[in-house]
Amino acid sequence: MKLVRYRFKHPYAQSRMGIVQGDHVLDISGLQHELIERGTLDAATYLIPSDPQAFYQQAQFHIEQTEQLLPHMKDTDSLHMHKREDVVLEAPVPNPSKIICTGINYANHVKEMGSDIPKYPVLFSKFNNALIGPEDDIHNPQTTNKLDYEVELAVVIGKRASYVKKEDALTYVAGYTIANDISARDLQKRTPQWLQGKSLDHTTPIGPWLVTRSELADPSNLAITSYVNQEVRQSSNTKHLIFDIEYLISFISSLMTLEPGDIIFTGTPDGVGLAMNPSRFLQAGDTVKLEIEKVGTLTNRVIDK
Repeated sequence: MKLVRYRFKHPYAQSRMGIVQGDHVLDISGLQHELIERGTLDAATYLIPSDPQAFYQQAQFHIEQTEQLLPHMKDTDSLHMHKREDVVLEAPVPNPSKIICTGINYANHVKEMGSDIPKYPVLFSKFNNALIGPEDDIHNPQTTNKLDYEVELAVVIGKRASYVKKEDALTYVAGYTIANDISARDLQKRTPQWLQGKSLDHTTPIGPWLVTRSELADPSNLAITSYVNQEVRQSSNTKHLIFDIEYLISFISSLMTLEPGDIIFTGTPDGVGLAMNPSRFLQAGDTVKLEIEKVGTLTNRVIDK
């Protein structure tokens, strides 16, 4: 199942939860209420919220409820099915309480950055001000001359996780999406801490949707690619992660409690602009396309800001 956060193209439209069906988006709340009115569902047991913030507060529970609606989708009233061109897709997860990122987590990227293989995951954070959706433009701010792309598989947490065992880790996953960990390399590298180059306003696209764990059970062998203006820049596979997703969830949850809707960026492979000779950074007018097997494609344009 591919979950989207979307809104209609009119002023004051509110974000809603939907399911991707080909070139359409099915409104979850609309389908739910239609089935309740028919008597197919019990109103007392179905409480899937249309508001994305409320949906992700109990992500795993609401995803399981939504999956039970799937057999009824073909019979839904067309009023609840919207053409993709009539809606705007937003970042699939609204206002996560934590965005935990993993640095240098592919061996070839470690090599190209002149680093050593880490003994522990290299963690840093982003904030919500950086997040944008799949139809938004990446801002290239005046504060940097070295804006760089990084394709990453992102993991969204489905239920509260604390001291999780590695063998149980994937049961805490709501699903997966694509992230572009845009980095201002000049700001990132001017101090030992990376934060100032990693969380600039309106610079980090995620999306286009959340592929639920029931659809993508094994994230350990997925092709991962980035393109700038149709030129391949990065091409690898998640099997090359130094610290795999199960380990990351276990490790991070031993440091802090992960809440539903929290996002973990798992790291980027080699091929970043900084490591090219000469370095090649993003410019206004560039188009960055990211692809992850079984997840989808995320495409954004760069504009000066």
